[in-house]
Amino acid sequence: MLDHLIRNATVVDGTGAPSYVADLGIRDGRIAVIAESGAVTEPATTSEDATGLVLTPGFVDPHTHYDAQLFWDPYATPSMNHGVTTVAGGNCGFTLAPLNPDRPEDADYTRRMMSKVEGMSLVALEEGAPWNWSTFGEYLDALEGRIAVNAGFMVGHCALRRHVMGADAVGGQPTDDQLAAMLRLFHEAMEAGAWGLSTTQSSTHSDGDGKPVASRHAKPAELLALSRAIADHEGTQIEAIVAGCLDQFADEEIDLFVEMSAAAGRPLNWNVLTIDASVPERVPRQLEASERARQSGGRIVALTMPILTPMNMSLGTFCALNLIPGWGDILGLPVPERIEKLADPEVRAEMLRRADSKEAGVFRRLANFGRYVIGDTFSEANAGLSGRVVKDIAAERGQDSFQCLVDICSNDRLRTVLWPMPTDNDPASWALRQQTWEHEDVMLGGSDAGAHLDRMCGAPYTTRFIGDCLRGRKLVGLEAAVKMLTDDPAQLFGLRERGRVEEGFHADLVLFDPERIDAGPAKLVHDLPGDSPRLDSRAIGIVSVRINGVETIRDDEITGAIPGKVLRSGRDTRTVSTK
Repeated sequence: MLDHLIRNATVVDGTGAPSYVADLGIRDGRIAVIAESGAVTEPATTSEDATGLVLTPGFVDPHTHYDAQLFWDPYATPSMNHGVTTVAGGNCGFTLAPLNPDRPEDADYTRRMMSKVEGMSLVALEEGAPWNWSTFGEYLDALEGRIAVNAGFMVGHCALRRHVMGADAVGGQPTDDQLAAMLRLFHEAMEAGAWGLSTTQSSTHSDGDGKPVASRHAKPAELLALSRAIADHEGTQIEAIVAGCLDQFADEEIDLFVEMSAAAGRPLNWNVLTIDASVPERVPRQLEASERARQSGGRIVALTMPILTPMNMSLGTFCALNLIPGWGDILGLPVPERIEKLADPEVRAEMLRRADSKEAGVFRRLANFGRYVIGDTFSEANAGLSGRVVKDIAAERGQDSFQCLVDICSNDRLRTVLWPMPTDNDPASWALRQQTWEHEDVMLGGSDAGAHLDRMCGAPYTTRFIGDCLRGRKLVGLEAAVKMLTDDPAQLFGLRERGRVEEGFHADLVLFDPERIDAGPAKLVHDLPGDSPRLDSRAIGIVSVRINGVETIRDDEITGAIPGKVLRSGRDTRTVSTK
C-alpha cells in the first residue's frame, strides 16, 4: 500500500535530464515507484492529480543560520515555504555549541555575539531557545524529533575556541595543551554528527563587545590542525570565510584555503562570490583559488546567489553601512550624538571620501546614496517620502544626496528604512553570472537564511530563481536550474539518497505551478519571540512540499507536520572526493 500517489506530474529529477510525465508513489518516507502515467496499480491511502504541475526534489540551501530559529520555528520559515527541504547550518564559524558547563556566562556571550554578527534578535535568542546543552551532540539531540526540515550543522571554530580558552579565545593563542583539547572537542563533535568545521577570518565579523570574533585570532597552524582532524571522519568538510570573500582574495588567503582543503582531503566552500560586470577582474581572481586547489589535491567551491537580494538598511541599526571603513565609529555612537555628527558637513564629507575609496572594497557599491529608495518613515516631516528615490528628493530640495538622506533619517531619529538600489542589475552583470554558473566549482547558495533577520531576506532565492528561469531572463533551462538547487548541493555535502527524484531516495519533494512560481516582496513582520521583527516573503505557486514523504506545505500554508531529520555526518553523509 502506498502512502501517497502523485499522478501525471512533470518530473524534473534533479540530474539535469529532460523532464518527463509520470506517476510517483511514496511509502515509508521514500520514493517507492516512478512509472508512466496510469501504470501504478498499487492502491494508495491518498492521491492527487498533478497535471500541469512540476515535481522536483526538495531544494537544498547550503548556507543558512537556522541554528537558533529552529527551536521556536521548526519550519525554518520562510525557506520551507519556498521549497527548501534541507538546510546546512553552523556556518561562518558560529554555532551555539559546544558550551563549557563550567562557565555559564559563555551562553550569554554566544547570544550577544550571534545578535551582533548575524543580526539575530537578542530577545528571541534568550527566550526562544532552551540553552540546555553542553556538547555539540547534546545540541543536535535537542533538535531531534522537533523540526520539519532536514538540517545538518558544521561546528563553529569560535565555539571550540571559547569552550577551551574562555575569554582568552579573543586575542589569545592556544597552548599545546589547549590546542589538543580543542582537537578532542572537535573530534567529539564530528563523532556526534557535525558536518565538519566552519571558521571565519573576515574583518566584518565582531562579537557583542565589538572585538574580532575568536576564530579571527587563529593562526594557520591551528586552522591546518583542525583541517587535518576532518580527514578522520566520514562525510565531513570545511566552510570558511576570509576578508577577501567580500571582494578579492589576497595571495595568502588563497594559500590558506588551498592548504586547508588539501590537509582535510575534503571540499571547502566559501560565501559569497559577488558578480558585478563593473569589476571584471573579481570573478577570475576569486576562482583562482579553485584552480589552485585542484592542482594541490583540494577542492574550493564558491557560493553565489542567482538573484539580487535587497538589503534593508538604516542609520540607526547595525548594517552593512557600519562596515564601511571609518563609518562604524560614527554609526556606533548614541543616537543623539550620531545625529549631531551626521549634521556636520565636514564629517559627512570625510564619510563620503572613505566610502568611495579603494579601502572600502565591495562596500563602495553602497556609496551612491542618490540611488537609495526611502522605505518606512516615522515622522510627519517625512510624510509622503516612502517609495521615493533620494536623488529626486535631493533635486527638489537643492541638496546633495547624502545630506538629503541624513536629513530624512534625522527627522525619524534614524529609524528610517533605506533600500539601496543594486548597481549590478545590468545586462552585462547578468551575462557574467550566466557564464560563471557554468564553472564546476561555483554553486548556487548564500541565502544566510535565519540571519540578518530585519535587514535582508535571502531565503526566497529558490522560487525567484526558478520563476526567472521560466518567465524572466531565462538564463538557464528549468532542468539545469533544478539541478543547481538540488543535486549539486546534495553532491557537495555527500547527502545520502537526497537531491534527486529517484526510486529508493528519500521523498523530499516540491510540487509547483510553472506558470506562477515566484516569491512575493519582502515585508517586515513581528513574529519572533519577544515580538522582534524580521523580513518575510510569501511563496507563490508552491502547491506542496514533502519532507521524508510527509506534506509540510500545501499552497504556501504550513501543515504543522515535523518530519525533518537531523542529518549527521557519516550516517547521512558520505565522504566527497576532492578529485
